[in-house]
Amino acid sequence: MVKICCIGAGYVGGPTMAVIALKCPSVEVAVVDISVPRINAWNSDQLPIYEPGLDDVVKQCRGKNLFFSTDVEKHVREADIVFVSVNTPTKTRGLGAGKAADLTYWESAARMIADVSVSDKIVVEKSTVPVKTAEAIEKILTHNSKGIKFQILSNPEFLAEGTAIEDLFMPDRVLIGGRETPEGFAAVKALKDVYAQWVPEERILTTNLWSAELSKLAANAFLAQRISSVNAMSALCEATGANVTEVSYAVGKDSRIGPKFLNSSVGFGGSCFQKDILNLVYICECNGLPEVAEYWKQVIKINDYQKTRFVNRIVSSMFNTVSNKKIAVLGFAFKKDTGDTRETPAIDVCKGLLGDKARLSIYDPQVTEEQIQRDLTMNKFDWDHPLHLQPMSPTTVKQVSVVWDAYEAAKDAHGICILTEWDEFKKLDFEKIFENMQKPAFVFDGRNVVDAEKLRKIGFIVYSIGKPLDQWLKDMPALA
Repeated sequence: MVKICCIGAGYVGGPTMAVIALKCPSVEVAVVDISVPRINAWNSDQLPIYEPGLDDVVKQCRGKNLFFSTDVEKHVREADIVFVSVNTPTKTRGLGAGKAADLTYWESAARMIADVSVSDKIVVEKSTVPVKTAEAIEKILTHNSKGIKFQILSNPEFLAEGTAIEDLFMPDRVLIGGRETPEGFAAVKALKDVYAQWVPEERILTTNLWSAELSKLAANAFLAQRISSVNAMSALCEATGANVTEVSYAVGKDSRIGPKFLNSSVGFGGSCFQKDILNLVYICECNGLPEVAEYWKQVIKINDYQKTRFVNRIVSSMFNTVSNKKIAVLGFAFKKDTGDTRETPAIDVCKGLLGDKARLSIYDPQVTEEQIQRDLTMNKFDWDHPLHLQPMSPTTVKQVSVVWDAYEAAKDAHGICILTEWDEFKKLDFEKIFENMQKPAFVFDGRNVVDAEKLRKIGFIVYSIGKPLDQWLKDMPALA
């Protein structure tokens, strides 16, 4: 029986390994993590992450050929294939601060694998890592190997949160990169055989190590670039009276471009896009390519500009001050169908409004009050360290209350900001909401989910990103 162990029980490791266990009943899969609360949650009825369909998969396999454990060394020692899916945060100090990936957790995992191994192993990079990480890991393993042979593979994940289980069941592609040596090819084949139990052969791509590592960064950079492109257009649409939804629909009809990732919004979030682009920028700079680095930096600049523009629009519309005004924030996760708040645009929007002394009432169906308070008091990049190494937030933000109902959030509010495109927000009774709000009542739709005309008929002043502006908004232009 092939034994697989995955170090890291997070958003990538947990779902990926659960699906491998489901699709490969003859493979024994162990997911290990040093965090006791996290492993306890994986072994309970309340999993530590929310992902549609994940519950069913875990329940079918757990205790049969899928195990969650804190006994890291035992499972690594017994495994034939070790996936490493640990945090690779952006460095906050030292060389490459603010851009380079911090490989501290990766390195300690590699040293531990070398220490406890008593048989040859295939070590698989699953976390997003900078190009040439494999080379560094290889050196650590070979210098500490005691005669044991290790093969390093890169097998980047291309999951989208909210559809991760679907993506794992029917991936667009599975990418496996390895050394171009007989041993490297054999290791690639061993991993390919696991995936081939449910993924069609033509969708399993094999490349050299560096191509696989770079493909992940490139894919995320291209996706983020599309979002920043349509968001740049949204600003121009507002200035000219065009409608960004109509423009992106027309553009997406071109088969060379296609319709995906062309929805204008308050900005992109999630754990990968910004981090991977910063990483790409750093790699370009290190390789003497400043022009290429500058090009990719613009994607993040436009994303930051979009969030700032949104906050400025709110403040300027409400008589240039939100001081002591209650503002309802609907949605905090970075997109619908996930509880993940990493790099969510909601953080910067809320901080911008708090900076102007607003009172916020926040509702998200999947995000806890503890998480929201933690996000609003945490420094940039701290979120990407394991929970027990994150600074404990001694303070809570006094002007923030977290409620469990959109109507409660909007009661007595001057304005509503929609920051996540949860389906339930499209079905709200806005007439009832309008009655209970201060007047004039504003809706700032950061995800273009509401029918602006319908809301205007009720009496709202509505701002939708990239859509023709209300007369009110034209009379109160946002200052950059």
